[in-house]
Amino acid sequence: MPKPRPPHLHHEQTRHGTLVWYVRRGHGPRVRIKSEYGSEDFWSQYRAALEGAPPPSKTRRPHTLAWALDQHRQSSTWARLSNATRRQRENIYRNVIATAGDVPLRSITDETIRAGRERRAATPHAANNFLKAMRGFFAWCVEAKLETLDPTKGVKKLKGDNEAEGFHTWTEEELDRYEARWPIGTRQRLAYDLLLYTGLRRGDAVRVGRQHVRDGVITIRTEKTGEVVSVPILSPLATSIAATETGDLTFLVTETSQPWVKESFGNWFRDASRVAGCAGSAHGLRKAGARRAAERGATERQLMAIFGWSSAKMAQHYTRAADRARLAQAAAELLLPPVQSANEKVPHLGFGAGASANIGAKSNR
Repeated sequence: MPKPRPPHLHHEQTRHGTLVWYVRRGHGPRVRIKSEYGSEDFWSQYRAALEGAPPPSKTRRPHTLAWALDQHRQSSTWARLSNATRRQRENIYRNVIATAGDVPLRSITDETIRAGRERRAATPHAANNFLKAMRGFFAWCVEAKLETLDPTKGVKKLKGDNEAEGFHTWTEEELDRYEARWPIGTRQRLAYDLLLYTGLRRGDAVRVGRQHVRDGVITIRTEKTGEVVSVPILSPLATSIAATETGDLTFLVTETSQPWVKESFGNWFRDASRVAGCAGSAHGLRKAGARRAAERGATERQLMAIFGWSSAKMAQHYTRAADRARLAQAAAELLLPPVQSANEKVPHLGFGAGASANIGAKSNR
């Protein structure tokens, strides 16, 4: 039977007999894919088309919030953002436009931004994503001279469980449970090994394949930061790849041997984790790898090289935690009472005490 085609991917034949591929969601606009079908660039354009922002649906009134957001999404600043960031912010901007699109841009103050944050306060992570999206937008507005002041200045992010710790970091016990439930040779185990032993984000894990491997080293430009990372294929991962059916261009494939879309992969991996009795996600597994490396002495520069971080901020988070644990272990021993050895000096005894008193007693007999 022919393999099912990935979602929203269509083709038509020109009068010259050439197949033209494009992505179209429902009755929306068509996005042409110009690369050769099946190539890495083809699937890269396919994923970008799925994650790309839709064009404005109508002409906006000049100098309104909706109009300025449309201008922002056509700028080079927007183009430099990763597909994942654009998609996340597009959803936020769509909601903003629905509630306040006709508001004049210059009438938006820090109180307006603070009110938007408070409306999302029940979910601190969503509230902070809203604030980050508006910070990026208004920073561009100031640069483009649409605004003279940034109303997001002074508006702070909310504190919450998700903000403090982020995604749950897998524990060693959870890692053991997952490995016991999904043995080597299963697609679930290959996904686990690839995430844990490379430190790749899910968006990069679903793209990596044999074309990225040379002399036993994976080299790939990361989707989120654009950093190039080079990670050796460690023996557990090499064993898992050799034992599992993989795709032609990606190691990880669906049941129908098609490349994954990262959102679908994330949901699938989460379900596999729940079956194994683990509460973690794909990103939490990446964090477990960073924790392991830091606890075993990895430096900030080493962590940045492995995980593709463009600044030392995230690396410092893990190295500080590992350092605290090591220092606490060493310091705890200082709380123990001193142990007296056989050769240690004993306190001086008073006159007439001990052996000298006995000797004196004998001499008087």
